[in-house]
Amino acid sequence: MNTEITNAVTAADDKSQYDEYAKHLLSQKIILAHILVKTVDEFKGMNPKDVAAYIEGEPYVSMVPSEPGLTNKEKKDKTGQRIIGLNTENSEAAEGVIRFDIIFYVRMKDGLSQIIVNVEAQKNEPTAYKILNRAVFYVSRLISSQKERDFVNTNYDDIKCVFSIWICMNMDTNSMSHIHLTKNELLEPCGWKGNISLFNIILIGISNELPEYDERYELHRLIGALLSRQLKPGEKLDIMEKEYDIPVNDSFRKDINIMCNLGEGIEEMATEEVNMKCIMNMHRKGYPPELIAEIVEISIEEVNTVIGKKESLPA
Repeated sequence: MNTEITNAVTAADDKSQYDEYAKHLLSQKIILAHILVKTVDEFKGMNPKDVAAYIEGEPYVSMVPSEPGLTNKEKKDKTGQRIIGLNTENSEAAEGVIRFDIIFYVRMKDGLSQIIVNVEAQKNEPTAYKILNRAVFYVSRLISSQKERDFVNTNYDDIKCVFSIWICMNMDTNSMSHIHLTKNELLEPCGWKGNISLFNIILIGISNELPEYDERYELHRLIGALLSRQLKPGEKLDIMEKEYDIPVNDSFRKDINIMCNLGEGIEEMATEEVNMKCIMNMHRKGYPPELIAEIVEISIEEVNTVIGKKESLPA
C-alpha cells in the first residue's frame, strides 16, 4: 500500500473517530438537556440540570437503524411473551446501514407521557440532498416505528410526540427553525380531534464564529465551543464550567482532549495533502524548487523531498 493510499485510509479513520467522539459528547445528558431547554416548550425556562433528570436511560449513539423494518427488534422473554424495542443488536453486522446519530426517550413533567428525541450532527449543510427532506424521513420513521413498540394495533392515541433535531456546523449564520404541523381552515372551522404536535423538526445552524454569551445564542455558543476545531481543550472546558455551570468529570475531559487531537490531526493532514498537490502541480509546470518553496512557505529541502517521494511512486 503506497503512502498516498495509507494517508487516505488513516484520514478517513480519524475523521470517523472524530465524528463518533462528537456524537458521544453531544449525547451527554447535560448537553442534551441544554438542547431540550431551547427546543421543547415543555422545558423552556427550566434549569438544564433539572431537565437532565427527565432523560430516561442512556441515549443510543449510532446504534438504531433508521431504515424501515430495522428500527424495531422483536424477541421473546423467558415466559414466551413477545418483546418489542429499539433494535440495537448486531449493530455492526450490516455495514452501510444508516443509523440515527442519537436517540432517546424523555419523560414529561406530568410523570406519565414521553417524547422521543433524535439528535443529528452534520459537519455542514449537505449538498447531495436537501436536509429538510431527510429530516422529514427521520421524523416519520420515529413515528411509524412506534407501532407494536409504543402503541399496538389501532391505539393511535398512544403515539408519542417526536423531535428530530439537526445541528449543522459551518453555517454562514447562527439560526434555529422549528418545522411542525399547522392547520388551515379551508371552509367552516372544525375541531378535529388529535394531537397536532406529534411531528417536530428543529434545524439548528452553527456558524464558525463563536457568538458572545447571549441568551438568544447560548445554545449556539455551547455547541459551537464543544465541537470547535479552533478552541483548545482548556478553552472548551472553561466555557462549559464557568459559563454553563456544567460539571466536567475525567471521562468528559478525556473525550474532549481526544476529539481535539483528532481534529488537529485531520486539519494537519488535509493541509499537508493540499501542499503536496500544489508542489507537484508547480513542479510539472516547470517551476524551480526555489520558487515553489517561496510560494508554499517551506524549505527547498522539503520541496525536493516531496517531489522525490511522489516521482518514486509507481504510475
